[in-house]
Amino acid sequence: MIGGLHADAVRVLKGWRAPSRAQEAVRRDFLAHLDAHPDGMWRECAAGHLTASALVLSADRSAVLLTLHGKVKLWLQMGGHCEAGDPSLAEAALREATEESGIEGLVLSAEPVQLDRHAVPCHPGGSWHLDVQYLAVAPEGARHTISDESDDLRWFPVDALPGLTDDALRALVARAAAVDPAVLPRPGRR
Repeated sequence: MIGGLHADAVRVLKGWRAPSRAQEAVRRDFLAHLDAHPDGMWRECAAGHLTASALVLSADRSAVLLTLHGKVKLWLQMGGHCEAGDPSLAEAALREATEESGIEGLVLSAEPVQLDRHAVPCHPGGSWHLDVQYLAVAPEGARHTISDESDDLRWFPVDALPGLTDDALRALVARAAAVDPAVLPRPGRR
């Protein structure tokens, strides 16, 4: 579903109401990138490519599950490259969060929480990840499992993040914690 995922990303980004002027500028940049790059969903696009991630909060929303990324060596949300089998951007984010956390039954927000553009070494000379970031809430009593992509995986209080994070993650946690729980899908429905 290569064309379908590109079209879904355009639909999601066109319909998303950015929470700030800065996020609105990023949203427009992502749409311009997709317009200029039909392959802009895929790792092979050297100019940059969309990625999908999800910040996992505990069922009571008091803690966030972060992965100590094996390559970057920072505590981050779960996420990564889109795959040809992903039916939508949201499903790509949910797949990544489930694979990297080992938690089944995550409940994903209906729309992104934040967008982030960051440099990555995917290609010689560098490239960009245009990350579409969702919120996922873990079921009660969720147990996580460290994946091969992670050096560590831990719950942190939302108001006591570890030192090895960046501004984008701190902003994502603040935005995700402020999402009204009433707008999230009910457990058992994704």
